[in-house]
Amino acid sequence: MRVVGGTARGRRLKAPMNDDTRPIMDRVRTALFDILSWRVEDTRFLDLFAGTGSVGIEALSRGAARATFVELSPVVLKVVRENLTSTGLADRAETIHADAFAFLRTARAQGREYDIVYVAPPQYQGLAARAVADLDAAPLTVPGGLVIAQVHPRERADLDDLALGVLRRYDERRYGSTLLVFYAHHAPEEGIDHGTE
Repeated sequence: MRVVGGTARGRRLKAPMNDDTRPIMDRVRTALFDILSWRVEDTRFLDLFAGTGSVGIEALSRGAARATFVELSPVVLKVVRENLTSTGLADRAETIHADAFAFLRTARAQGREYDIVYVAPPQYQGLAARAVADLDAAPLTVPGGLVIAQVHPRERADLDDLALGVLRRYDERRYGSTLLVFYAHHAPEEGIDHGTE
């Protein structure tokens, strides 16, 4: 697993030696950032359920201003920190040892805001739908900001069942056993440029 673009391109990333994480494949990460394109530069990026941190690290490599990594496992979070150090991106990163949902409950009260939130929880537990619902009820994104959920295609129905107010699903892309679902923070008084074709 490597950084696929930007200033840290080609740097190898470590992965924890357990079955609790599911690192996004390099080709899917490439496709994701091809879609996001110019939108990543100068953003505040949240990598929720960070795992190896490869998505947030990719965002930093491609010009994100800051990235926050939230991970419950201290062993896995140690790998994130090692990857940030080895890529030279640690100075623009914040790593938080916390349950993702506990973080979401307190983040809004702390005044945290992000331009892009990436949600990639453990599979088949309904966690992606729960996180998207929480991010809709108490948004951490700014109007025009994005929430991206990474799920197995069999979990799509969980997302279909959500009744959302602020977030609007506008795209989805499937890459084998990975489905990326894109939401935008809707501002009724403004048009939203998603930056996709």
